[in-house]
Amino acid sequence: MEAIKEEQTVRLALDVTGPPEPVEGGEGFLILAITAGNGNGWNFTPEVLQRSLALWDGIDCFVDHADPGAAFYGRSVRDLGGTFSSPEWDDIRQGIRLKLTPAGPSADVLRAVGKEMLGSAGAAPHVGFSADLLLRAGADLSEKPPKEVREIVKVLSVDLVHNPARGGAFLQALSDGAPTRPCSDKGEPLMSDDAIAMSDPSPLELCGRLLDARLTASALPALACDQIRLRFDGKVFQPDELDKAVDSAKALVSGLTGGSVVQGPGRVTAMFDTRDQLQAAADDLLGAERDPQLAGLKPAKLSGIRELYLALTGDVDMHGGYYPERARLATTADFSGLVKNSLNKVIANRWKELGEAGYNWWQRVASVEHFDSLQQVTGTLVGTVGDLPEVAERGEYQELVVGDSPETADWKKYGGYIPLTLELIDRDETRKLKAYPRELAAAGLRKISSLVSGVFTANSGIGPNLADGGALFNATAVTTAGGHKNLLTGALTAAEWDTVCTAVYNQPMLVKNASGAYGSGPRMAVNPKYLLVPRALQLAAMKILYPSLENAANIYSENMQRGQPGDVITVPEWTDATNWAAVCDPRIAPAIFIGERFGIMPEIFLAGDELSPAVFTHDEHRLKVRHFLAVWVNDFRPLHKSNVAG
Repeated sequence: MEAIKEEQTVRLALDVTGPPEPVEGGEGFLILAITAGNGNGWNFTPEVLQRSLALWDGIDCFVDHADPGAAFYGRSVRDLGGTFSSPEWDDIRQGIRLKLTPAGPSADVLRAVGKEMLGSAGAAPHVGFSADLLLRAGADLSEKPPKEVREIVKVLSVDLVHNPARGGAFLQALSDGAPTRPCSDKGEPLMSDDAIAMSDPSPLELCGRLLDARLTASALPALACDQIRLRFDGKVFQPDELDKAVDSAKALVSGLTGGSVVQGPGRVTAMFDTRDQLQAAADDLLGAERDPQLAGLKPAKLSGIRELYLALTGDVDMHGGYYPERARLATTADFSGLVKNSLNKVIANRWKELGEAGYNWWQRVASVEHFDSLQQVTGTLVGTVGDLPEVAERGEYQELVVGDSPETADWKKYGGYIPLTLELIDRDETRKLKAYPRELAAAGLRKISSLVSGVFTANSGIGPNLADGGALFNATAVTTAGGHKNLLTGALTAAEWDTVCTAVYNQPMLVKNASGAYGSGPRMAVNPKYLLVPRALQLAAMKILYPSLENAANIYSENMQRGQPGDVITVPEWTDATNWAAVCDPRIAPAIFIGERFGIMPEIFLAGDELSPAVFTHDEHRLKVRHFLAVWVNDFRPLHKSNVAG
């Protein structure tokens, strides 16, 4: 899992270097602590350095780096040689300058080495400075150097060492009664004593040096530099005048060349953090489909559920807790949340697979509605006006006889839990964990299937009682209270199917559940679309609705059924081998309704931390599934049942 990391905090020893510079001040030395660019395989931008300016103030200087074996216990006070102060940003050199004041038991060593380095006219010892930093970098530490530094978190110290790799050195001694001697970044004097005495640069010379340095650091094209040089060369000017000229030239160059480089507006198309990488890895491990925005991520492959658990919790002793000092990944993502997300995706995918295999038959005959509370559901069927009565000239409008038929349903909660034991995690039984959500998806799908199936089989096959007082399926005339006239006893044949279709087509629409209004509405005029059968009648039903499957010599059904819309649905829960039913398309004439509170698919919750009672008493995370559903029939007219005598 090495590639799945957050931003990394890295400790780095970085050698200090820089060119000489004239200064003023008290006793001490001046050094250029760090400059923008590549250092020991890490790239430091000017912006990162400028943000860290305050971190360099008050940093201690020790003689020699700490012993690596003892670094954890701190530094020895005997090695303290001084402190750094007055950090300043050097815009020309693109670096940070520091003042070093000798102090502490090793201050004399620091003074002696510094004066010898700056005062020696001959070969100087290879002594210089090395900074000890904590820095934060990006998530991918496998990228080739130089790696990008995002932030300097802390400056631990800047130490005087022998033979620094980059030749970090004293730049100049501050005024302490002795003349200062500028040195190169290797500690070698740039001028002899006589030259120093004669070198009091004039303002014109200083401006020339500043012009050279500023143009070198500007990264402007040669032609632009030549134009600026023509303006300032051989003249005394203020530094801000030069800065304005350089900035103006940069703006001009950008305006002239930008169109050929940038073809369109820059867009950030995706930003990913450690949680995204972990979620993608968990999805891959458990066989879940990734979110579309994570499709392009390439996290390291997990070996199993045990690796993910230990990396996020640090629970090597399988106590069920969270131990950040042992966790390999410091992240806001938690084990339970990642696994829960992946398992819910597996449920969604399995739900789709089972639906395509026919387990979602109820979706074709029922309407699904979302509710925002668990209050009792009231489904209201509003009566039709029928025909508008004639109104005579200057005659009075009469009240229309319109009513409603309210049906109610109570919510029911279904669910359970599967134990995800610490033993299972320790044994790395990832295959078993991957199987759990698939089983939960099947259970949720079959639960809805059984509830909708029960609409046709409840109360010995006549269904639940409706608000009008009659059973859902009965043979009573619709002109009487509770009469539905939607129950027959004929065996399934093409002729009997046509009889049922005719009965449904002729069902009168609701006007009002009141005496004198029963069965008085216009015909519904909708044919059934679906023929519901048990498995034993599947072939017979298909031969009726699909004439090309009929293999009898006399194809009676072909002329009658050709071109008729219809579909055969085999109901898994029906065990009676002879009963069958007809249902209209719910988009045209809805009858059966399924209410869902938190989604039509079951929800998965994963409870498991050191405060969970199950973890304490049973050493298990609990994979809970919960499903809130309500099923009711709003209208009997689009439904018909045939209970065939055995």
